[in-house]
Order: sequence, then structure tokens, then C-alpha cells
Amino acid sequence: MTEQIFTNAKIVLANDVIDGAVQIRDGMITDISDRPSNIPGAEDLAGDYLMPGLVELHTDNLEKHLTPRPKTRWPATAAVIAHDNQVASAGITTVFDAVSIGDVNEGSERIVRLVETVGALGHAQDNDLLRADHKLHLRCETSYPGMIDALGKLVDIPLVRMLSVMDHTPGQRQFVSMDAYYTYYQGKYGLSDEEMRKFVATRKRDAELYSVKHRRHVVEAAHNRGLALASHDDATNAHVAEAVADQMTVAEFPTTLEAAKASHEGGLGVMMGGPNLVRGGSHSGNVAAGDLARQGYLDIISSDYVPHSMLHGAMKLFDEFEAYDLPRAIRTVTLTPAKQVGLDDRGEIAIGKRGDLIRVHPSPHHPIVRGVWRLGTRVS
Repeated sequence: MTEQIFTNAKIVLANDVIDGAVQIRDGMITDISDRPSNIPGAEDLAGDYLMPGLVELHTDNLEKHLTPRPKTRWPATAAVIAHDNQVASAGITTVFDAVSIGDVNEGSERIVRLVETVGALGHAQDNDLLRADHKLHLRCETSYPGMIDALGKLVDIPLVRMLSVMDHTPGQRQFVSMDAYYTYYQGKYGLSDEEMRKFVATRKRDAELYSVKHRRHVVEAAHNRGLALASHDDATNAHVAEAVADQMTVAEFPTTLEAAKASHEGGLGVMMGGPNLVRGGSHSGNVAAGDLARQGYLDIISSDYVPHSMLHGAMKLFDEFEAYDLPRAIRTVTLTPAKQVGLDDRGEIAIGKRGDLIRVHPSPHHPIVRGVWRLGTRVS
């Protein structure tokens, strides 16, 4: 039997903050006390916060390690390990790696290295090379012609726990503004005006041919397998109504206040990116996460493409937004995401839950993660 005790901590519970001690036995939380412990060997947190390990539902941070520079491929398993080290050091103990099934560019690294990437993640997990608990979130680009075949090769892998539907067709959802669409994709792919015109025409044609039937396929695949299901970039009440009808539980990055409000009131967990919150706005010109927070509509923070933005964003909610006390702010990166995808064994400091914990020093400049434990074992 292994036992650990954390004492002299400010313990962030689901609805309260208390000073005291927490005991873990064989990886599970067995006791929470509002008094410090005098047991020899207890870990003295010296007044730092003890929080649940962070639960991340959507990060494409792995892509940066697979292709650290344009046209530079890094070995896939090495990329997975580097990504894992980064998320664990940020306090993330459960991470859904968001891997794209399809893209708007037929030759993108997302498509070319898809099977290799998933295989490397499984290899690293099977060989105990990872610090965080990794799961797969398959992001399904509904306008991609080969989406059904690609999804069929991966959807039954045990690591897959979540599907989402996304549609990056120009003129809707993330890119209602065609000016923003041109700026983003011409900059990304270096296309001339004529090449961009053809690119837009092809994307619109593919959407007309595939988006509706591919969305239905993804929804049915998720429900048939008991997988969590999320919408992506909803912009209107009609988008949200469709998500609710499809029994989705997470609204990823709604692009308007209208869609966020409808999603929150419809029972979907509204998720926004930590970078949006930390920077003060969306990189693509959509609604700011802070605007949702002021209305109390922000339920979940994802690190998206900056792992340390997850905790930073949660503490920013607590520091700057009246609707969020510390427990509610921390729930956006722990309990709420866990519940929305059916992970009832983690996300809070409570007896019987996993010993996934982080020690956080509340620096006035940025929260500092001083220790990370998964199932009671220190991983960072």
C-alpha cells in the first residue's frame, strides 16, 4: 500500500477553498481534512494551492512537435513524448489529443501523417512513456471527401473517447468574413489571388457534396459507440439547435455571443481557448472569451495551442471576472470538462476520486505549477 499526504495546503474543492491536508492511498483520495497533518513525511505545500489535475479536451499542440518548422518532420514518437512533457508541466493530467480527420488542404501534414501520429501515441501509451493520461479526440472535417474512410480506420481504437464535427467552409462559422478567410489561408499556404479563388470554389463544392451526410455519419458513429460528441465553431441559434438535437455535450469555440448563450442555456459545456482569454481576443476575429465570461457563459477552458494557457486562463477568470470565484474558475479546467465527457472519476478533490493533483503557487504575474501527481505518482 502506498500513501501520501499533502499538508499546509489551500485545497481547492469543487465549491470551496479550505486550509488543510489531503491523503492519497494507492492512487485514490482517501481523506480530506481542514487541519494540517503532523505525520512524518507529509508533503508541506507551504500555503500553495492544491488543485485537481487539469482536464484538457481539445489541444492540437502535438502538431507543433510533429512539424516544428515548415516541411520539417519530427519522428512521431519523439514528438508525442515532447508534447506530453509540455502538457504535464502545465498541470494537465488528462489530455484529449485533438487529431484532425481531414483538412481543407489535401496534402496537409494532418492528412499525410494521421495514421502514423495515432500509432505513435498508442505506442507511447502502451510502453508507459507518458506522464499524462492521453485520450484521442477525433476532429472530423465534414467537408473532407475522404472523411468517412479515414474515420473508419481509427474510430474503434480504444484511445478514442471523443468525436467532434467541424466545417471550415468559407463564409460560415469560424470564417463568416471572407476577408478573414482570405487573410488566414493565403497567409498559411502562400496562394495567389487566382489560386485562392479556385481554393474557395473547391471548398464550397466539397461542402455541398459532403458536409450534411458526413455530419450524420459522425453523429451516428459517436452515439453507437458511446463516445463524447462536440460541435465546433457554432455561430447561430440554428447551429446550436442542431447540436442539441444531435445530443452533443460540448460546444467548442462558438464564434458569437448568441451561439454561446444558446449553447450554455441548452446544457452544452461552452468551451473557449485559453489563448483567446489570456490575449484578450480571438486570433480570427470572433467573439472574445472574456465577453462570454462577463455573462457567465464560459464553462470550459481548453489550452488549444498553448498548454500553459489553460491554468493561466482559469486564474485570469478568478482575478478579473466577477462571475467566477476560485472554485468556479478552476472547475472550468477540471470538473466541468471531465463531467461533460463522462469522466466521473476525476476533476475534483473528493474522497474516492483519482489522486490527480497539482501544486500551484499564486504568483502575481502568472500561476506557477510546482508539482504534478497522477494517481498519486509525481510526474512533474
